[in-house]
Amino acid sequence: MKKVLLFLFICTTIYATKINDVANIVGVRENQIIGYSLVVGLKKTGDGTTSKFTLQSIANMLKAMNIDMNPTDIKSKNVAAVVVTANLGAFAKQGDKFDITVSSIGDAKSLEGGTLLMTPLKGVDGKIYALAQGPVSIGGKNDGGSESLPTTGLVYEGGNVEREISIDLYNQKYATLSLKESNFKNSVSIQQAINSFYNTQVAVAMDPRTIKLQKPENKSMVEFLAEVQGLDMDYNTKNRIIINERTGTIVAGVGIEVKPIVLTQGGITIKIKEEETPSQPAGSMVIDDDLVIGLNQNEIYTKNGTTTVANLVRALQKLGATPKDIISILETMKSAGSISAELKVI
Repeated sequence: MKKVLLFLFICTTIYATKINDVANIVGVRENQIIGYSLVVGLKKTGDGTTSKFTLQSIANMLKAMNIDMNPTDIKSKNVAAVVVTANLGAFAKQGDKFDITVSSIGDAKSLEGGTLLMTPLKGVDGKIYALAQGPVSIGGKNDGGSESLPTTGLVYEGGNVEREISIDLYNQKYATLSLKESNFKNSVSIQQAINSFYNTQVAVAMDPRTIKLQKPENKSMVEFLAEVQGLDMDYNTKNRIIINERTGTIVAGVGIEVKPIVLTQGGITIKIKEEETPSQPAGSMVIDDDLVIGLNQNEIYTKNGTTTVANLVRALQKLGATPKDIISILETMKSAGSISAELKVI
């Protein structure tokens, strides 16, 4: 299948957004928990005899039920060893239910139709925070062209909180906001928005990512943070070009400029020079006032030495450049200093 270049444009100007969209409250987050267990009831799609840990786990489980059995005597293919993972939400309370992910670690062919046995889920401190159990769903059929992965499944609401993670937010006087991306202007913008709303200095930007907060005397911390998260702020975005080499997708700001450069990539020549009128060879095509394609010579010319990444990519596409060529050209321009925006390849 031929790869098609998808080029998306994003605005890189200042716009209003909620503080909640760009900053997190430090300490208020999910926590990862993990456990090991068995999925039973499979239709001969479980682990084989080469998965010794599965056989030992079955023997240990039977021994706990007063059935003593040697692991080497167990031949069942209806059981699979799995790792169980989940995220325990902030402020989760005893009895709350949540979804869990079950992943095979042996040579099982499928977990379809299986049931997860009771599994203690532990945090990084080794303490048990939840129990998990229930039927495993793999999200669809495994034959007939389905894309589902039969060795990984979900147990919907199969987790049950047993131990709470204590966060005494109500009695705190101070809190900290952390920007999702470091930016001096955004850090100061949050400080100004909060202080302007309360008409006093309750927020201090400590660095490009951290804003310290002191709650007003007449409010609880919960009320204060609820108001802060809903405040509007002026958000500054960076000029950035994101390239996904695997899919051939490029995401860039509309106004990202390309500085003067002469570059040749395969049969395509790009000339960005400071000229009042760009050369227009026979058969050329005018893209806009600043950009001309010389179709006969496979060349791109610009007027006054200015154009944008968006216009350049449009011109390259009209010349029939492949996604690989366009990505390579942008990377070379960035290395040569012709593009000043941040270039990120994923």
